[in-house]
Amino acid sequence: MTFVPQIKIPATYIRGGTSKGVFFRRQDLPEVAQEPGAARDNILLRVIGSPDPYGQQIDGMGGATSSTSKTVILDKSEQPDHDVDYLFGQVAINKAFVDWSGNCGNLTAAVGAFAISNGLVDAARIPDNGICVVRIWQKNINKTIIAHVPITNGEVQETGDFELDGVTFPAAEVVIEFMDPADGEGSMFPTGNLVDELEVPGIGTFKATMINAGIPTIFLNAADIDYTGTELQKDLNSDAAALARFETIRAYGAVKMGLISDISEAVARQHTPKVAFVAPATDYTSSSGKQISASDIDVCVRALSMGKLHHAMMGTASVAIATAAAVPGTLVNLAAGGGEREAVTFGHPSGTLRVGAAAEQKANGDWTAKKAVMSRSARVLMEGFVRIPGNSF
Repeated sequence: MTFVPQIKIPATYIRGGTSKGVFFRRQDLPEVAQEPGAARDNILLRVIGSPDPYGQQIDGMGGATSSTSKTVILDKSEQPDHDVDYLFGQVAINKAFVDWSGNCGNLTAAVGAFAISNGLVDAARIPDNGICVVRIWQKNINKTIIAHVPITNGEVQETGDFELDGVTFPAAEVVIEFMDPADGEGSMFPTGNLVDELEVPGIGTFKATMINAGIPTIFLNAADIDYTGTELQKDLNSDAAALARFETIRAYGAVKMGLISDISEAVARQHTPKVAFVAPATDYTSSSGKQISASDIDVCVRALSMGKLHHAMMGTASVAIATAAAVPGTLVNLAAGGGEREAVTFGHPSGTLRVGAAAEQKANGDWTAKKAVMSRSARVLMEGFVRIPGNSF
């Protein structure tokens, strides 16, 4: 019996923030996958190793978590005054599905460096030493992101002493600015309210702040759902009933936010919205054993991604947290002590993170966010080719 051979596709495996993903230049993909469609999705699924009924992605590059089941496609930007177009695909683990509905803030930290190293940024914009400002057009959400990438001797500087909770080793700091991170098509709070009553049949009615900044996110009070806000992955991810409740809450929240018209559609939109819960700052022990003091943080936040509690915090959810904290009266703001603020330091399962955000109220009463700023790091782990069977698409 004759079987088709494997094909090779140029690719780079990169850690960005607390995530990892497989990065491609669009021009390096097979021609049939250079445009959106089933062929592209099928190739990315096979690269990552999905769908996998075992939930392990052994036969692919994925790491069997939402943080490591990610793909990125980059190209020279078609937008004026931008360097690179950034398209993110969140690959489901046990389903044949790639979700293109949102951005990955963590992998954003690696986009600028990849673009510089792979000829997507004009050489005249790259200093011999210093900081290269990379102008990124995020195609999933049609937003501008600015990455400040350190350069040494004309090349991206990846090593350094910047420490990021959730990442074991230090690296060079990359400052990221998410410009106008709120949804430009309507209110940053899609229901028009800072706090809503979210009714979830069979589960309960909860106070919720639903915001579209960075990524659509539903914030709940931890105490209202019988949590403390100090939970770690082991406390939730083995509790199938709890995860099912969160998914139901997410589905009804998505309908209330206008992202879907019926809860049945949530299964095809797993990446967005996110669900998070908040609590006032309190002492706890992080997943690495690090002691987090209430005096070191403003608020505790836990968030779920692709149906599981995230091991740290998604970059886009960090934008949502900071933006919500900047608006007096939201659940995040109240849990952080209330009042006006331009930055928030929150505790997550792996440690702490500080994110700056500026929000302002418009004349019509709606709120908008000007930008959010955070520091991340990124490092190339491997580069060369990924291989997939030639009949994968």
